[in-house]
Amino acid sequence: MFRKAAVAAAAGVAIFALSACGGSPGQGSTGSASGGSGGSKVLTVIVNDPANPYWKTEGDAAKAEGEKLGYQVTVTSHKGDTKTESDLVDAAITNKSAAILIDPANADGSVGAVQKAVNAGIPVFTINAEINQQGLAKGQLVSNNAQGAALGAQEFVKAMGGKGKYVELKGAPSDNNAATRSNGYATVLSQVPDMKLVATEVANWDQKQGHDKMQTMLQANPDIQGVLAGNDQMALGAIAALKEAGKLATVKVGGFDGAPDAADSVKAGELSYTVLQPVVAFAKKAVQEADEFIKTGKTGVDTEKQAFDCSLVNKDNISKYTSAFTLS
Repeated sequence: MFRKAAVAAAAGVAIFALSACGGSPGQGSTGSASGGSGGSKVLTVIVNDPANPYWKTEGDAAKAEGEKLGYQVTVTSHKGDTKTESDLVDAAITNKSAAILIDPANADGSVGAVQKAVNAGIPVFTINAEINQQGLAKGQLVSNNAQGAALGAQEFVKAMGGKGKYVELKGAPSDNNAATRSNGYATVLSQVPDMKLVATEVANWDQKQGHDKMQTMLQANPDIQGVLAGNDQMALGAIAALKEAGKLATVKVGGFDGAPDAADSVKAGELSYTVLQPVVAFAKKAVQEADEFIKTGKTGVDTEKQAFDCSLVNKDNISKYTSAFTLS
């Protein structure tokens, strides 16, 4: 029964306040027919940190799709720093980019950088994360994090047999995805009275921080049976700490992203599951919408915010994981 209620509740959380960016229904976002910057064939893609395989794949997918469509694509990274992000947007403006695709460093702090590009007449598309202001970006393409969190939480309950103590590792507070996933987990797990959350720590999407925060929580709660992580890197850090403590055999760990190293961990029987984000799909789609806007002044879709559903990866379907962040 909890599964049906959980999905319904999570779906409620997942509903976006979808808004068109101008234009009549069915036309998508509107702008100048030329779009972009005076016939430029340069696309700028700004990701977070390519040291993380998720963000590297995001940049690689956007670059490949852009080049396929005939653009010169530059991929840079801000590594979570809004000043660096602002400087990179300035460079994109100077280089007369036709469009900018950006994974925002901060939901609030990135608004100014996006505004600069818009003021310069360059269309902006956010990918993976969003900004807390509608009407600036021509499109905001993200994973359906609430839906993915519901999937992951249900699998976490299944892995733990519906009972036991667990801890949670959260992502960066500046990223709306962290709160959305954590809230999605809570929506499901609040309906399972025999499972108890005993500690939470912010590990900022980082594997080393996940390891160190796991050590801290383990010292205070040596009898836990589960670890719920907001992304794969934190989950893998937790697994390393559990191995060092000799406790991995008795603790279930859940991840989120669908990274290749997480898939390997699922195969090895260490990570119970991961929730795969369709980063390749929405990175490509953002480039396609940018291309459409550059050519026609319209994105081809009705809404600024667009959510792409996630998929569960576990021991039952791991054989279908055929390439990075992709299930066949």
